[in-house]
Amino acid sequence: MPPRVAFLGLGAIGAPMARRLAAPPFELAVWNRTLDKSASFARGLEVRVADTPADAARTAQFIVTCLSTSRDVESLLDGPSGLLAGVERGAMLIDCTSGDPATSRRIAARLAEHGVAFIDAPVSGGTSGAEQGTLTVMCGGDASAIERARPVLQAFGKKIVHCGPVGAGDALKSVNNALLAVHVWSTAEGLAALAKAGVSPSVALDVINASSGRSNTSQNLFPERVLTRKFPRTFRLALLDKDVNIAAGVAREQQVPSPLLQLTAELFRAAHRALGEEADHIEAVRLLEDWAQVEIA
Repeated sequence: MPPRVAFLGLGAIGAPMARRLAAPPFELAVWNRTLDKSASFARGLEVRVADTPADAARTAQFIVTCLSTSRDVESLLDGPSGLLAGVERGAMLIDCTSGDPATSRRIAARLAEHGVAFIDAPVSGGTSGAEQGTLTVMCGGDASAIERARPVLQAFGKKIVHCGPVGAGDALKSVNNALLAVHVWSTAEGLAALAKAGVSPSVALDVINASSGRSNTSQNLFPERVLTRKFPRTFRLALLDKDVNIAAGVAREQQVPSPLLQLTAELFRAAHRALGEEADHIEAVRLLEDWAQVEIA
């Protein structure tokens, strides 16, 4: 019997991940809040389109969720059309949402009451990584559960890491993205100051990227998106705002002094409010440019 998988959440990352599961040896069912998106995804594929989360979960051995927040996942559990109405004992929920540890632990406890296993498994690598099956998957949960889920995870993930107990994957993903935010903002501050001092941003990046201050942000994101003023919308600022806030909360929960993380959370909250829901994460640079009254180009 082929592994039966249900995939819930066909967004920018979820859809290419699900497409990796829409082929042998898997038998796939999909669900999305917008039915048209599910139908469009399934066109030309041997995929069952489910009407509800319960319908998607029915007979599935593995249920993969990839939504915006942990609260979104939690909201799918209850009611006559919710996951708990359709999921079978012995199944497993693999949550690839970039979520928060506390809600993941709460979801895991609810599912355990119904005999359903849970791992948090947020991913990194963007849409290209999802399309190519090269994502990094950060897993929280029992080692045995992660091994059981490995065939599904390997369909879209190249590097699969057991990070610790339930919630550990969420925590690590949030800190990773918080570091991205720190790099974006600090690089913008530095280049804005240099531009006003008469140093071309392209010259500055050429030196920085051959020196100790380089990062993926300075090597790739700024040359490709900021200097060109293209700002392609690949990862929403709203989601990075959410992730940095989770990381700041993890630090507070663990009673770790974290003034930089807390400040970064405030800055990205401000950028999100100023630039709106659809802005890309790199567009946070625009807010700093407004404050500094200089364009990094």
